[in-house]
Amino acid sequence: MDAIDREILRELQKGGRLTNQELAQRVGLTPSPCMRRVRQLEQDGVIQGYRAVIDPDAVGRGFEVLVSVEVRRDRESVEAFEAALQDIPDVIEAYRLFGSPGCLLRIAVADLRAYERLWIEQLTALTGITEVNSQIIMKRIKEPTGLPV
Repeated sequence: MDAIDREILRELQKGGRLTNQELAQRVGLTPSPCMRRVRQLEQDGVIQGYRAVIDPDAVGRGFEVLVSVEVRRDRESVEAFEAALQDIPDVIEAYRLFGSPGCLLRIAVADLRAYERLWIEQLTALTGITEVNSQIIMKRIKEPTGLPV
């Protein structure tokens, strides 16, 4: 990966809907080699996909919570917990961590009532859970904008 590839990645992270023509112009290439580079970055798995950034409030998910979860530290419990998370659409990000807490979840729901329902009916009911701690997000200070490349 050279400097031009990195510039392509920076530009696509800023605006994934750029036409190849616009992208080529921004990175100082003609369209054909630019397209070849983008396709190669996709084939190599460097570019993993393209997404729209959606306003959570516009889709009724403006109430976000960071949840730290302790799971029993045996393989069966951890695997069951991780598999169960895949079926909970309100969990929009999930990370297994070294140390404590064992997992960190980012949850997006409509409001406090919806989160309480999720907490009671789904989170605390998951196999292997020993502790659930919630931190309600007051304000997003820095939005994810991509990786520095």
